[in-house]
Amino acid sequence: MALHRALAGERGRDHDGLEMHVIVAFDQRFGTGEASLDHLRYLLWIHARSCKFFKLTLYHSRMNLEFTDEGLVDLGRQALTVEIDGLRAQVPRLGREFARACRICLDCRGRVVVMGMGKSGHIGGKIAATLASTGTPAFFVHPGEASHGDVGMITRDDAVLALSNSGETDEILTIVPVIVRLGVPLIAFTGNADSALARAATVHLDIGVPAEACPLNLAPTASTTAALAVGDALAVALLKARGFTEEDFARSHPSGSLGRRLLLHVNDVMRTGADIPTVRAGTPLAEGLMEVTRKGLGMTAIVDDAMHVLGVFTDGDLRRALDASADLHATRMDQVMSRHAKTVRPTTLAAEAVHLMETHRITSLVVVDADGKVVGALNVHDLLRAGVV
Repeated sequence: MALHRALAGERGRDHDGLEMHVIVAFDQRFGTGEASLDHLRYLLWIHARSCKFFKLTLYHSRMNLEFTDEGLVDLGRQALTVEIDGLRAQVPRLGREFARACRICLDCRGRVVVMGMGKSGHIGGKIAATLASTGTPAFFVHPGEASHGDVGMITRDDAVLALSNSGETDEILTIVPVIVRLGVPLIAFTGNADSALARAATVHLDIGVPAEACPLNLAPTASTTAALAVGDALAVALLKARGFTEEDFARSHPSGSLGRRLLLHVNDVMRTGADIPTVRAGTPLAEGLMEVTRKGLGMTAIVDDAMHVLGVFTDGDLRRALDASADLHATRMDQVMSRHAKTVRPTTLAAEAVHLMETHRITSLVVVDADGKVVGALNVHDLLRAGVV
């Protein structure tokens, strides 16, 4: 404190720069007896003094008004062209090393552990997600966290995929010796074949690009697009090699529209038991209409005593009966029903039921078992609620 007071005595002199004023500030702040408040006031004083000696710089520079809308569009097109050129550069490079990378992933008994820092980390996360959803178990590990314990997530049964455009990312190189000691195969995506990561890798894929889309050639743009595309190429090659199907894809996307379309069956959405609209062949038309109204499916099935489907009665059949001046009490249901009812099995995919409705322009279906007995019914609203339509 004695030194601080001595320095504070210099405040009467003419100081030329901020640094001396920072030193003087130690005893110029107001004492409150509360260290945190004193520290806050000290920082505010520093900020206020700095404004007197330095021109403030805006965090968001003003737009160059010389750029027209057409000029901005042209800049965007130039960026896309550069990125397309970067992608084209990857095609001739995919050769034996790419096949080796695929073999490593196919032979992996554990998971593919993907890692990368910064923008490469974001791309790595997406690659891991794509691999996992297309039949190759994978997850992302942050290299910075790996060197603080998360490297324990990597087992001897795994394979590692590391992304680094420079190939010299310190956080990744720090854990490479651990990967080597585990005997885990290392696949590296880099833009520098002479880099430390490329040399240490079991398989190196050169994903270098002629230039970044950034006009300063600094921001990762074309290089990250190339990494993402090669990662997608790896995932697709593995998908095909594993014989991955639409049904497999749906199982890993149960909540998506594709999952619902490929996994939901008619028996998952149909009405059953007392909710199925049914009447006998000799039932009067008036009673048949009451059954249609009660069950709310816009139709009723006409069945025999063994519950075999004889026909179906819908609003179209009702219109035709009224046009023919049918007596509601004297007309039997078998006289006005449609005899060739469209039916589906309980194991039919719900998506197929939708297709059947669209093809025949109907809104409801009767569900029958292998013996033709009624076991359920559904309409388009049931499919809508299930998210199939």
